[in-house]
Order: sequence, then C-alpha cells, then structure tokens
Amino acid sequence: MPTKLSTSPSTLTVAEAILEQLRLWNVKRIYGVVGDAVFGLMNALAMQDTISFIAVKHESVAAMMASAEAKLNGQLGVCIAQMGPGLANLINGMGDAFLDNAPVLAITGQAPLNKIGTSYKQYINQQELVQAISRYSQMVVHPDAVIESLTQAMQTSILQRSVSHLSIPTDVFSMTTAIQPREQPQVSSPFSGPEIIQQALHLIQSAKQPMMLVGSGAISDREGIQKLAESWCCGVAMSYGAMGILPDSNPLMLNSLGEGGNPFLKELFQKADVVLAVETSWWPDGFVPSKVRIVQISKHPSDFGISIPVDIGLVGDIASLVPQLLEGLKPYKPQPYWVTQVQQCKHSWMEQNEVERNQSGSPLPPSTIIRIMEQNIAADAVVTLDEGDSTLWFLRNFRANRQHILLSNQWRTMGFGLPAAMAAKLCWPEKQVVCMTGDGGLEMVLADLLTATRYGIPITVIVFNNGTLQMERDKMYMKGFQPEGTQLTNPDFAKLAGACGWKAYRIETAEQLEEALKHSPTSSIPVLLDVFTAKIQHPDFISS
Repeated sequence: MPTKLSTSPSTLTVAEAILEQLRLWNVKRIYGVVGDAVFGLMNALAMQDTISFIAVKHESVAAMMASAEAKLNGQLGVCIAQMGPGLANLINGMGDAFLDNAPVLAITGQAPLNKIGTSYKQYINQQELVQAISRYSQMVVHPDAVIESLTQAMQTSILQRSVSHLSIPTDVFSMTTAIQPREQPQVSSPFSGPEIIQQALHLIQSAKQPMMLVGSGAISDREGIQKLAESWCCGVAMSYGAMGILPDSNPLMLNSLGEGGNPFLKELFQKADVVLAVETSWWPDGFVPSKVRIVQISKHPSDFGISIPVDIGLVGDIASLVPQLLEGLKPYKPQPYWVTQVQQCKHSWMEQNEVERNQSGSPLPPSTIIRIMEQNIAADAVVTLDEGDSTLWFLRNFRANRQHILLSNQWRTMGFGLPAAMAAKLCWPEKQVVCMTGDGGLEMVLADLLTATRYGIPITVIVFNNGTLQMERDKMYMKGFQPEGTQLTNPDFAKLAGACGWKAYRIETAEQLEEALKHSPTSSIPVLLDVFTAKIQHPDFISS
C-alpha cells in the first residue's frame, strides 16, 4: 500500500527526497509522461499517496497543465518527462510559463552517469536545450547535491516567477542521500515606503483625464480595484485577457484594450493624462498617450518599465496599497467632462456589442455563441481560452461578471484551453470550468480528452467548429495573401469525444446550445459541445 514518505535521511533515495521536498513546499500534483529515464521517480511516486501523478498523453499537455496551475494559485507547478524527446515536448508549455511569469519546475531524466557525453540513445545537452525558456537549469550528478539544486530551482521559480529545470541521470534517482529535504523558507515581500506612495498620490491627484489599466494579477483584490476606480472616477481598461476583475455592469468598465477589445477605447485612452497600471506590464503598440504620466503597481519590482514607460512604481500587494491610495484620494475632485466621455465610450460600445451579440443563423455566429455561453455559465466560473479566433470573439463580446479567465497570454499557444481547463478543475473542483476552443486548437491536444476521462474531470468544452484556422485565414486575406494551409480536415468531434467517454452534443442552433449549457454543470463526466460556427471575419481583421 502507498504510504507517506519517510523523513529519515538515511532511508531516502534521491527520488524519495525530491518528492518529500515537493510535499514540504505544498506541491499537490505532478503532471507528466513516463519514460525509462524517470523510472526511479515514478516508482517513488507509486509508493506514496501525498502527491498525485497525472499521466497525460503528450508532454506538452503536462507542461501546460503545470503552467495553468501556477497561474491559478501562484504556487509551484511541476511536470516531469523522459530525457530527450520528452523534454523537447515539454518546451511548449514551459515557454507559456516562462513568458507569462508562472512558477514551474520541470524535472527530466538523463542518461546514466557513465553515458553522459556519449552517443547514448536520446542523449543531448538538455541545459542548452532549455536555455531560452528557463531561469535555472542544472544537471544533478551526485545524490548529495540533489536537495541543494532542487531548492535553488524551486526558489528561482517562485521568487522570479519563472521556469526552472533539473536533469537527473536515471541511475541517480535510486541512489540514497544523506541530505535532508528542506522546508520552504518564508521570504518577506518588498513594499514601497510612505514617501514614494505620497509621490504617486500627488501624481494621481493631478489627473484631469485618468485611466486605469488592469492586469489579471489584480484579481486578488477585485473589491479594492473597484473602490479605487470609483473614487478616482477613471475609465478602466483591461489588459489582454484580464476580464472578470470588474463586472461589465460597472459604469467605468470599458472592456479590453487592444486586439479583441473595445474598438472605441483607443481614442479615449490616448487622451489620458495619468494612467494607473495595476499588475500589468502589457501595453499594446499604438495605444500610448502622447502626454501621459504613469504610475504602476506590482508585487514584483522586475515588472517596472518592461513595456510601460513608468514615472513611479509602487511595490506591494494591492490589498495593502489600495487603502492608502483611497485615503489619499478623499480630497480628489473628478472632472465632469471626463466622466461624461468615459460614459459615452461605454455606451457606444454597449450599443454596438448588443447588435453583434444578437445575430441569428445556422451555423451560429461566433458573437452569438459568446452571448449564449455568458448567459448560461456560473458568475464565478473559470473560463479557459485557447489561442485563435474564438478567443478574440470572447474578449470582444463576453460581458464578464466575476469569472476567472485563464489563457496563454504572451506565448499564445494553440492547444492551451483543454489542458488549462483540466488543471483548473483539479485545483478548484468546486468551480464550474468551461473551456472555449477552436477546432484547430483542440485538434492539437485531442488525445488528452482521455486524460479528463481517466481522472473523472467534469469540465465543459465548447468547440468553435468552422473547419478552418479562421484567425490565420482572416489575417492572410487582410495582408493580401492567399490563405494556404488554413483549411482543416475535422473529425466528428461529438462522436470522437463520445468514444473517449465524454458526454457530447452536436450543436447547430441557439436553442440546442442553450439547452446543453443548462445541463452540462450537473454532469459527472466531461461534456463536449461541437458547435457549428459561421465563418465570419473578426472585426479586427477587416481591411479598412
């Protein structure tokens, strides 16, 4: 029977020591694919019941699930793989974590010690392979070095919000070590002092045309962000994918800035004289006001000035900084003409959005699918997005309440939606989890429909099925190119999902979609909705 790991250093193998340290650092799951170079680690996993192993069909899915978990809870996500091709397959998900600042640790096997540097099968220099998408990568060649290397890798991932990687020769896993696993150290976070906060307040109070740009990290204090926006009477723009922090019903909420966002927002945003950027270092090209002063709030000083030209940077948790800013804003007098412009921007977009969202026909227009989905999912659901046309329609037309949106923000890989949804449901089993994906994105990870079945993960997947890589097709037409390679050869997704143990429906009408979405939250098994979708050009890719 599996047992908890022994804490006696004399009885620990390297594999057991690794798992014990992961347990001490609150790791609950490891995602991966088995291979002979990690047999020792797999055996140790089988002999304990504290950390779950989630066996996926492809290593890229393992790394994307680890990245999604890290994005959701801010804690370390862990994935493992075979040496060589196993690590190569991890790289897509590791790249997602690297560019989205998600703390992820990848552990891969390596050739036996006496074969390092030889022509042994699958042997390459794995440290060189991952150099571009990791902050730390090391090969462990002695059993007593594993804990120090593991600690450095984990600390690097957590403190720098990045990817770390360890290569461990296959025979090292079974060796014993005298070095005890280490508990996670408690590290205090930096924070700005009263003087710099006062400087920021002076700048914020000087604003006549204030705007707030909010990133997904601000979800940790929704209420504080809303109070701050209402006290400052600023327009609130969301960075890419940062939805659900303020409800769409808030009169200051203007939807997303940039691609997939509110088309009326750019003109208003460029009039801003002071912008407060909260937990975002994202700033789309062409959206920087010509004469603007910028205050940026982030828990991490390394975020300042990356793509946003910052005048003052405030370091700290939003929950601790916002009350101080609210107190300082008490004497602030908003400019009525600016509040009117903000309201006009919102009203113009609401009117156009309402027209877009209420189209009819079969196949279903993408914006109509978004409306029906929005009206039939929980207010606090987790929504995972794939990369592609379906995501842009979602960002444009979804009116968020308190949903948590999870996507591949900077890496923008296709295939992210399904792995992210499975990880989200494992992390937050009490939440409804809905994945929106295009047919092209789903086809990249189709085999892992079986992973959801194997582990009984009751998610809902909505497939925008239009038989084409629509976003690439639209962009190619816009640039005057022929859309070669954008047509897809699709299976019957409903039949395929059914064969994998899912409950699946073919959807051709709005009524069918509404009915299926009403019943899917109560299903004990995963649900796939194969929605036949009209080939409508996204407004962002229509040539002027």
